[in-house]
Amino acid sequence: MKAMILAAGKGIRLRPYTNQVPKCMISIAGKPILEHIIEWLKKHEIKEIIVNLHYLPELIRGYFGEGKKWGVKIYYSYEEHLLGTAGGVKNVESFFDGPFLVWYGDNLSTCNLNKLYQFHKAKGGLGTIVLHQREEVRHSGVVRLNGEDRIIFFQEKPKSEKVLSNWVNAGIYLFEQKVLNYIYPDKVSDFGQDVFPYLLERGEQLYGYRLSHEEGFWWIDRPEDLKRVLREWG
Repeated sequence: MKAMILAAGKGIRLRPYTNQVPKCMISIAGKPILEHIIEWLKKHEIKEIIVNLHYLPELIRGYFGEGKKWGVKIYYSYEEHLLGTAGGVKNVESFFDGPFLVWYGDNLSTCNLNKLYQFHKAKGGLGTIVLHQREEVRHSGVVRLNGEDRIIFFQEKPKSEKVLSNWVNAGIYLFEQKVLNYIYPDKVSDFGQDVFPYLLERGEQLYGYRLSHEEGFWWIDRPEDLKRVLREWG
């Protein structure tokens, strides 16, 4: 299976830490966030990875090169203008030749990708969204699930009084290739705001894989998040 890591964002909410480096290159426990992700993918035998670039792209490309040091093959997709999370994936659709993984480059996780794949294939849906529990959900994509883990509603950054659950989008997806047919080419498009609601409206099957207590997840959106992760990771 191939994977795409989304690393084109400017990391505005994380300034001043991102004034000189892309968010994905911030060091956690002596390694850039992106390096931790690549090593986790390699551990699960995912060796072909494409990374989209926009902000300070030379720092990412210069550090990782073609990925030989990590035992993977890394490709790059430079976006002159940001295309959004879904638009960036659509932009490289020729790279994919089967089910594929998407991972947001500002999140760390020890998600068991083998279990995720088994869950996805057993459910037989178009896509599976990895979920984690979070008390404060106003800045996240929130899902409502039925008894079979099928997503029946998706809220992007809901108001406090309209929150449906505490299961939120972890920014890790496993998709069938067919999902690319639902993303417009050459257009800014976001999974949470555009694609997921559209798929649910059309009755397509999306499922939620809930991270267990043994599978960690660390989001890094704002300076306070980074400080928390740095404390936890040492």
